[in-house]
Amino acid sequence: MNIIKRLVATFAVSVAATAVYAEDPIKIALIHGLSGSSFEAFSKQAQTGFEMGIEYGTDGTNEINGRPIELIIKDTQFKPDVARAVLAEAYGDDEVLLAVGATSSGVTVGMLPIAEEYEKILIVEPAVADSLTGPDSNRYVFKTSRNSSMDMQAQALALQPDENLVVATLAEDYAFGHDGIAAFKSALDGTGAQVVAEEYVPQGATDFTAVAERMFNALKDKEGRKVILIYIAGGGDAPGKIQAMDPSRYDIEISMGGHILPVLPTYKRFPGMEGAVYYYYEAFENPVNEWLVKEHEARFDTPPDFFTAGGMSAALAVVKALKEAPDYETETLIETMEGMTWDTPKGSMTFRPEDHQALQDMLHFKIRVDEGVDWAIPEKVRIIPADEMDIPVGRDNNG
Repeated sequence: MNIIKRLVATFAVSVAATAVYAEDPIKIALIHGLSGSSFEAFSKQAQTGFEMGIEYGTDGTNEINGRPIELIIKDTQFKPDVARAVLAEAYGDDEVLLAVGATSSGVTVGMLPIAEEYEKILIVEPAVADSLTGPDSNRYVFKTSRNSSMDMQAQALALQPDENLVVATLAEDYAFGHDGIAAFKSALDGTGAQVVAEEYVPQGATDFTAVAERMFNALKDKEGRKVILIYIAGGGDAPGKIQAMDPSRYDIEISMGGHILPVLPTYKRFPGMEGAVYYYYEAFENPVNEWLVKEHEARFDTPPDFFTAGGMSAALAVVKALKEAPDYETETLIETMEGMTWDTPKGSMTFRPEDHQALQDMLHFKIRVDEGVDWAIPEKVRIIPADEMDIPVGRDNNG
């Protein structure tokens, strides 16, 4: 009888412990720059998208396996040392299961070794640079954001390169810019197209006169189609200022990728321009995007932007991984996520096992101006499928 009582007591304690564990929150850190840069808008969009993604992925419960999701928000202030400190704080003091961030590629590079030190997963969103899944990355890093190679291979495809295409490039002088232009040049290999000048400017630059003159001089006497490719994420209005210098007098045209909605009114100066972009809310037709567009417009009276879609994609990756993983040990999560395919506002994405980059479709657009719409419309020419882009493997996570 005493043995039976002890067994019953032990079972009761076990059940109670399981119930308590089941109710413990799953802590997830969002590590983003929320002060100190014009890129704050990107962070806020990503956070909104992440929160909506958790809601959508859990059918409005914000729970997975009976456990509530608790989001812990950390501000990097767009400083690498602060980013490293707050990520370490999230993994250590806050005991988060995993973290998501950050906004700037240059800041995010400094976070990669922290994930390895704590042996916890870092999902990179929305930073872009290829190097974030490159040789200096590690097996704890997964990347839902597109990378510079996707940007630029899609951009190259949109330009329909051949031996008649001659290009000068302009980018910002940090990881995002250098990785992007390297990827663009790689995408042109074998097409016959040439890059005849590369110019880099500091982040936040506002005077583009000298670099524009150098690009004009490099292009003006060339035969064929002459293009200045602008790959700048920040402000300064490089396209407008270069356009004001009248490159058309040398038959030079401007090309660039898409941008967030607040910047798209400036694209009205470039009707008919073709390029590539990660996301535009009208271009992707699937149930996830339909829900996102409808709910975002209802709640915020504006369509979702592309960092909103990115945040939602990251959240949906988290939800699928946590639903499918048999336990939440880091090694189990890595095994679950490698090769995992999940649905996003852009359609399906897949984490490539070799380097944990999410392979995804891109949008080839042509700018259309409608006076009834506040911004220039990046109208869909076609969706560029992921398998049409040869994205280099950044590192071997199994090596």
